[in-house]
Amino acid sequence: MKTVPALLLASLLLTACDRQDAPPPSALPEVSIQAVVAQDVPITPEFVGQTESSRQVEIRARVNGFLEQRLYREGSMIKVGQALFQLDRKPFEAQLKVAQAQLSQEQARLTTAEANLKRIEPLAEKNAVSLKDRDDAIGSRQAAAAGVEAARASVIRAELDLSYTTILSPVGGLASFSKVAEGTYLDPQNSLLTYVAALSPMRVNFSISENQALQFRDAIEKGRYRAPKNRDYGVEIVLADGSRFEETGRLTFTDASFSQETGTFLVRAELPNAKGSLRPGQFVRVRLHGTVRPDGILVPQRAVMQTAQGNLAFVVDAAGKAQVRPLALASMQGEYWLIEQGLKAGENLVVDGGMKLRPDMPVKVVKTLEAHRVAASDDAVSSQPAPSPPSTPSPQPLPREYPEGHKGGGANKVLP
Repeated sequence: MKTVPALLLASLLLTACDRQDAPPPSALPEVSIQAVVAQDVPITPEFVGQTESSRQVEIRARVNGFLEQRLYREGSMIKVGQALFQLDRKPFEAQLKVAQAQLSQEQARLTTAEANLKRIEPLAEKNAVSLKDRDDAIGSRQAAAAGVEAARASVIRAELDLSYTTILSPVGGLASFSKVAEGTYLDPQNSLLTYVAALSPMRVNFSISENQALQFRDAIEKGRYRAPKNRDYGVEIVLADGSRFEETGRLTFTDASFSQETGTFLVRAELPNAKGSLRPGQFVRVRLHGTVRPDGILVPQRAVMQTAQGNLAFVVDAAGKAQVRPLALASMQGEYWLIEQGLKAGENLVVDGGMKLRPDMPVKVVKTLEAHRVAASDDAVSSQPAPSPPSTPSPQPLPREYPEGHKGGGANKVLP
């Protein structure tokens, strides 16, 4: 009879030990969430461009002669009409005096011919001289008058040649270096002296591929993008150091033809450059503003996990469980991804803590973040196509690359 109590006591002791050694239930993974909001998102495609002077003029000698003096400082700002070079004036002054002397000679001939005609006309009326004498007198007067006009034209030409010895700038802007030295003889084969480039307004040329133009037109037609009113795209310039140029401009020209050599359309923008900060030939990044993505969804980059199977994120459903959402990324907007497909407005997106989640796993929401909102008129940081996902998940933002086929905008004649 003592065996049963002993066995019962041993069973209770074993049960107590099992309960003491059992691990506590696992704590729920803690996450922070953010409500998914649909809003108008500015789309700012970016291109590589090069600055160009809106008026770059070659300064050439218009007459032959020896270059006597350079009158400007190389690389300085030049005003309209400022003297740049001085040629030797003495040969042209002599030519002018010769032309003036010829003019005086012809004027004297005209005076004599007119006096002779005045004497002959009364005599011809009285038949005191022959009609031939009268016709000769009229012809001499007309020939003398023509000689005066020719001599006067020679004087004007000589005066022009003399004025061309002082070479003036037809535009205001930045002057380049002198291409010839003082004392050089200038002729038609050696007439280029320098050039002056106007700095304001400054042009920026860039190219849009045919693929980009077609993709953008398709997005407009399908309503995924909304173009600005009257296709009036704003232009922003980003310099080589990453800083934004203080002035903005507008598109002014789109080449009517497609370049078969480059596979692109040439597009040109102009913007003010009153301070002369931009110089011709600089490589810059061109951002086009004005396009909007209606009902776009922006999510923080850290909420998107990039895996070998693709990009994905987690949402918390009404039951408090994590659910996975495969994502199609459209472009990067600063620190946010613009989502093409995969999320809906009103869902609770897991922003922090998603790396340790699995589908249908209960979670504990410890923080609710405020959704990022952007006004439709705001100019967000440049957009770019979603890069290919890496082979392993990585929380770091992907490098910004611009493959030829990325979705972008263009000029008012290229874009629909």
